[in-house]
Amino acid sequence: MQFTSTQKRASAWGLIAAISALALWQLAPVVTPFVVAAILAYALTPLVDWLDTLGRGRLPRVVAVVLVEVLFIIALLSVLLLMVPILVKELPLLREQVPVLLESVSTSLQPFLAQFGIHFSLDVASIKAFVLKYLSANFEDAFGSVMSSVKLGGSVAFAIIGNAVLIPVALFYLLMDWHGFVARVLVLVPPHLRASYDSFSAEADGVLGQYLRGQLLVMLVLSVFYSVGLALFGLDLALPIGIFTGLAIFVPYLGFGLGLILATLAGLLEFAATVGPAKALIMVTVVYGLGQFIESLFLTPRLVGERIGLHPLAVIFALLAFGQLFGFVGVLIALPASAVLLVAMRRTQTHYLASKLYKG
Repeated sequence: MQFTSTQKRASAWGLIAAISALALWQLAPVVTPFVVAAILAYALTPLVDWLDTLGRGRLPRVVAVVLVEVLFIIALLSVLLLMVPILVKELPLLREQVPVLLESVSTSLQPFLAQFGIHFSLDVASIKAFVLKYLSANFEDAFGSVMSSVKLGGSVAFAIIGNAVLIPVALFYLLMDWHGFVARVLVLVPPHLRASYDSFSAEADGVLGQYLRGQLLVMLVLSVFYSVGLALFGLDLALPIGIFTGLAIFVPYLGFGLGLILATLAGLLEFAATVGPAKALIMVTVVYGLGQFIESLFLTPRLVGERIGLHPLAVIFALLAFGQLFGFVGVLIALPASAVLLVAMRRTQTHYLASKLYKG
């Protein structure tokens, strides 16, 4: 059987793609920080270019790169530091309120379950002793426990520290010469495919730009909504929990789940001793239920979903698939990467429907 030159080229490119995918899968832990740095460079390069243009050549690019990267790191640390007031406030309340909550639950459930012949009781004294033991430790004990955990999971700690150092370094070099890297990749594209490549790149850039702008708007609106909603119910930690929930929405499903857990825990600990746990449950039901309704039916479909055209099932599959390949980082890049793949699939489908293979 004779193969045409077109079929040979297609087979060669298919083989190259399969080998590349296999290599990426095998080297996922090594490649992940460079992939993250490349995605960040893609998102931050327009800001660096804008500073370059603003400086009119008098501002060295290295200054613009350092400024943008430092501002990005500060913004990221600020989000992480939102957890500090939550932990500082909640840990003492956990020590005080958990035994009370458990005793209240036991008292409430016993008569109800007794109607069905079920005898239920919690050993509140033992649980209280356990809570006091592990939540009343001084700083030295806590620090020693953390250090022991780091020693036990040394490889994990080393990987986290290594990525924390490697990603900013890789990001710096990519921002410095992003246009050079793109130009070197462009040289590898055969001349007869250059027009298709340029068209695909322009469409992918448009989709990703719309996704990022839409996602930022969703995060901003939800941060304000959750902060105001929790504050109206009188929650002391309304601001940090609300902002954290809104920003964490960037990670679909997981961000909302973490915010819901934090708000529920904070509400139970704060309201249980005064007005009872019912207020906390009403608070999270109203605020987070309404927030999920607004996000799912109005914000995300109009600002994000319609722009990238991903079906909800495709979103879930993308999160699972990228999470399996690249871990937590894969969950972060799942939607933008899927948007680019969707552009490629649309073009492949159009080409196939117009081909002789389809028409017979």
